Amino acid sequence: MSKNSKVVPTADYNAVIAVAQQYVDGLRSGSVEQVAQAFHEDAVMYGFTNGKLLGGPIENLYAFVTQNGKATQITTRLDVLAITPTTAVVRVDMEQDAIGADYNDYLTLINIAGNWKVIAKVYHQFEA
Repeated sequence: MSKNSKVVPTADYNAVIAVAQQYVDGLRSGSVEQVAQAFHEDAVMYGFTNGKLLGGPIENLYAFVTQNGKATQITTRLDVLAITPTTAVVRVDMEQDAIGADYNDYLTLINIAGNWKVIAKVYHQFEA
């Protein structure tokens, strides 16, 4: 077998970006249901919000969306930082979320039976 083989098809890059976009679209519309579709049921998240560590189950994100509503002014750039046939990392460069904050999110995804899901979100909130 040649070592010069392309092991990750372009379709996987597109599928990974589509999952990250689903997350962003859910934030924009304030829809917990839409955000949740991007995440594995056992996903976790960790990061600092207003200087305080927020970590644990992804339900913390859902509570944030419920509490703060729509992020109608949100703008993002999505970049696949790394990808293998079963794992991926996407950076979400985000401005103007529901509370007007800017972030970098790092979403770690896993491919289970051809279905990409976010299993972990690590983020940094920038000071205003």
